[in-house]
Amino acid sequence: MPSWIDASWQVPPNVRALTTTRHEGVSRGRYASFNLAMHTGDATEAVAKNRQSLRSEIGLKRLQWLDQVHGNRCLNANDVSCQAVPEADASWTTEAALGLVIQSADCVPVVLTDAKGDKIGAAHGGWRGLTSGVLHRLIAAMEIEGPWFAWIGPAIGASAYEVGADVFDAVLAATGDVRVFTTGSADGKWFLDLFQLTALLLEREGVTHVDTERLCTYSDARFYSFRRDGVTGRMATVIWKAQ
Repeated sequence: MPSWIDASWQVPPNVRALTTTRHEGVSRGRYASFNLAMHTGDATEAVAKNRQSLRSEIGLKRLQWLDQVHGNRCLNANDVSCQAVPEADASWTTEAALGLVIQSADCVPVVLTDAKGDKIGAAHGGWRGLTSGVLHRLIAAMEIEGPWFAWIGPAIGASAYEVGADVFDAVLAATGDVRVFTTGSADGKWFLDLFQLTALLLEREGVTHVDTERLCTYSDARFYSFRRDGVTGRMATVIWKAQ
């Protein structure tokens, strides 16, 4: 049985969201890998089995997977788009029983909905995507009226995410706000708080309710972390509307 972290946010009961962990469970005293990414070196058959296990456990036949490229393209997911893996870093839908999937292993997964649970969205937020406006593109496409609700899933914490001048300059140009940084270990280095950056960008887009447990993928062994492990698998953050 897959294991996951349920999103902790106050949304209509028909909306569900979760982030999987790196382990499926214990078999003969060992943990089974629950990598859900096809591009990280695991056998295709093993990943396909994990994906089928995820669909079975959450009770969905349709999942919208994306070919994530750290960009800002946003997809309107539907029954046709689910038959492929489009290049995009965000998706949204009004359809029930269709799961929107974001893969991550340090980047920020974000899920969104409205007060009635009519529309749902999901975004992949690395620093490139965040600074190039992936959240803005998603929120503009969803056209929600009234209160917005967002949950920020597990991502690398500020104490583990040291960046250089290129990232500092890009974030500062996009936000004009240095509060998302703290001084790094050497000149020209800063620690970037992706949780704070994401929340700031959401709030600027008018999202009034933003929740996160600030679960750090680098320090928490339940999660995959690219910065910690290098070649590694990916978790899946999934949001869907019940029938």
